Amino acid sequence: MMMYAVLAALTMDFFFGEPKCFHPLIGLGTFAEKIEAWVNRSPNSKLPGLIALGVVVFPLWWLAFMLERAVEPMPLISFFFSAMVLYLAIGWKSLLEHAEAVRVPLQRGELKQARQKVAYIVSRDTASLNPEGVSKAATESVLENGSDAIFAPLFWFLVGGLSGVLVYRIVNTLDAMWGYKNARFFYFGWAAAKFDDVLNWLPARFCALTYALCGNTPSAIKCWREQAPDWKSPNAGPVMASGAGALNVKLGGIAHYMGDSEVRPQLGCGEAANYESIQQAESLVNRSLILWVSILVIGFILL
Repeated sequence: MMMYAVLAALTMDFFFGEPKCFHPLIGLGTFAEKIEAWVNRSPNSKLPGLIALGVVVFPLWWLAFMLERAVEPMPLISFFFSAMVLYLAIGWKSLLEHAEAVRVPLQRGELKQARQKVAYIVSRDTASLNPEGVSKAATESVLENGSDAIFAPLFWFLVGGLSGVLVYRIVNTLDAMWGYKNARFFYFGWAAAKFDDVLNWLPARFCALTYALCGNTPSAIKCWREQAPDWKSPNAGPVMASGAGALNVKLGGIAHYMGDSEVRPQLGCGEAANYESIQQAESLVNRSLILWVSILVIGFILL
């Protein structure tokens, strides 16, 4: 039944993408904002962030767990709920659409529009990016979010079912909201960021391995081994280094965040990034997803 739920969720995402009117994550974000405003009163303590994380995650996990147990004796209803939750947790089509919104104007030479579109998917300043900078930012986003928005949700669904993927998506969303290194969130967001790192540790390495298998394998493994340890994120490093190596493209380098410049290590090797790199990253994600689904189907048949 789990395999059918995965196939149904991916099919729904492929044809419909994210819900246009109301997405449950919007409601989660509103709830999380209210909790943060209520709890975040001690700027130099990590405890309020830990409490807020528990207040948001535990009740929703318990609700999902009890629902999962309640519908377990009813296979069709269980299938429906599982497929719907996984569908809402993944962002395959959305990721590709955002990437194409950058690639198409960049290919046409419309740099201003490409800068505007890439600003939707990265946190760095994009107003002064040249075509290579826009291409780097978009390619990095596709590779990293391939793990966060596709492979990690699939992993936690296969491991923990409905409640497992729900907890992952909640924590990942809270990290995106609270994980900033500024005065307001430096301590408060620590718990969400660390929990997100823990939940992503294994899926990120499976994703990095898949990227390597679906691209230039020797180059990907070499970049993963040599470059990932220097990246500031323990999970984005392996994913992006392997992906860049698999594509034979150079990523990383200087990035600007809120007026500050950050010199990041180089990832990958080979050619400088351009609009084709974005499309190649999309293709790598798609091939990797096909590999995951193929392994799942073969495992189901054999077992």
